[in-house]
Amino acid sequence: MQKPHILIVEDEDVTRFNLRNLFEAEGYRVSEAVDGDSMECELQDNNVNLVIMDINLPGKNGLLLARELTSNDDLALIFLTGRDSDIDKILGLEIGADDYLTKPFNPRELTIRARNILNRMSSTKSELNDSIINFNQWSLDSNSRKMISPENKEISIPRGEYRALRLLIANAGQIVTRQQLIKEMTGRDLRSNDRTVDVTIRRLRKHFESIENAPELINTIHGEGYRFIGSVD
Repeated sequence: MQKPHILIVEDEDVTRFNLRNLFEAEGYRVSEAVDGDSMECELQDNNVNLVIMDINLPGKNGLLLARELTSNDDLALIFLTGRDSDIDKILGLEIGADDYLTKPFNPRELTIRARNILNRMSSTKSELNDSIINFNQWSLDSNSRKMISPENKEISIPRGEYRALRLLIANAGQIVTRQQLIKEMTGRDLRSNDRTVDVTIRRLRKHFESIENAPELINTIHGEGYRFIGSVD
């Protein structure tokens, strides 16, 4: 079975070289790009599974490029950047990145995060079928990974949101911890000051709140996690 293909988008030569060696040593196929234009060429010429990208790039920065990447359901994205402010992390996750890691980084941690995301992508594809989950006049289409609103509007959601919502619905009425959610979404353990779960829940709530007079569907259980309180058909 062919290993996944990783594209490294990084304008710093030494970092890009080290990342290539790191992932090739793990058996992955690896391509490189230094900016948005070369990234687009690589994506056109190769079947890429995961992009590892810096934010500070010449031309379009990584945040702008990510908006284009996250529309592709078959492509995962990890930000690997020196920008470590909470605002940048939250914005990166809200755009739809699967993970965010700051420099300097632990090479082992990066390879584990990449492997977990790729495994999650593979398992999500194998689980998809024609089943549709209905709740509070909404539907979650597992085949297309879309939410369909009561107004019949289709909303494509990233893998993380899909997996979080599916876990919450599967445990409707019960508390789902932040640790359970991060494990389901990314395959890794929750770390202190990790905002990934909170950002994901906020994005899901925004989808629901787009409907006038929409009832609250996800409760926050302070100090524990979240609970889905919708009515599942």
